[in-house]
Amino acid sequence: MQVTLTFDNGPEPEVTPGVLDTLRRRDVAATFFVLGRKLASPDRRALAERAHDEGHWIGNHTYNHKVPFGECGEVDPSEAEIGRTQSLLDELTHPQRLFRPFGKGGQLGPHLLSPTTLAYLKAGRYTCVLWNAIPRDWENPEGWVDVAMAQCRTQPWALMVVHDLPTGAMAGLDAFIGRVLDEGGRFRQEFPGDCLPLLEGREILPMTHLVTAAI
Repeated sequence: MQVTLTFDNGPEPEVTPGVLDTLRRRDVAATFFVLGRKLASPDRRALAERAHDEGHWIGNHTYNHKVPFGECGEVDPSEAEIGRTQSLLDELTHPQRLFRPFGKGGQLGPHLLSPTTLAYLKAGRYTCVLWNAIPRDWENPEGWVDVAMAQCRTQPWALMVVHDLPTGAMAGLDAFIGRVLDEGGRFRQEFPGDCLPLLEGREILPMTHLVTAAI
């Protein structure tokens, strides 16, 4: 069992410090896919800086996290949502310019990207990081650990998405890490190849099922 931990939608002053404390105590390196509008807040940016300084990777998870790119119609928000966030990341950004699209509940499908957004990501040499394990911690803050463990057991390498948001779910983070280790699993920071359809702007895997039809 291998597990890569990623955290979406932060940073949050009420939650992210405790998450970082747990990761440091357990010696687990993770990736934080942050929202640009939160980086505009000095206290939240300080948390992203702390995560970066402690060896975690920082990725781009759009600025507003409101509408998936494939549902934006004729509007092209790529620069406002991706480029604006990337500018705020500045020195915190991973060398591969990690980007994760808004999944709208963790679903994979053509709602994730539009043709113009895909072209934007390719031109900017972004690496698109998807997922294969979603325990839906935001709606199941007390039971997500059991769900996450079940998802980890069904595949050799789980790329897990949880959220450092004030739902109470991250109170179970230490228990999750402990259970993975107790079952002989290990944590790694790299991403499984089947979750990286776009690597530094190059299509590594077919992406047609992730892109809405052109208008």
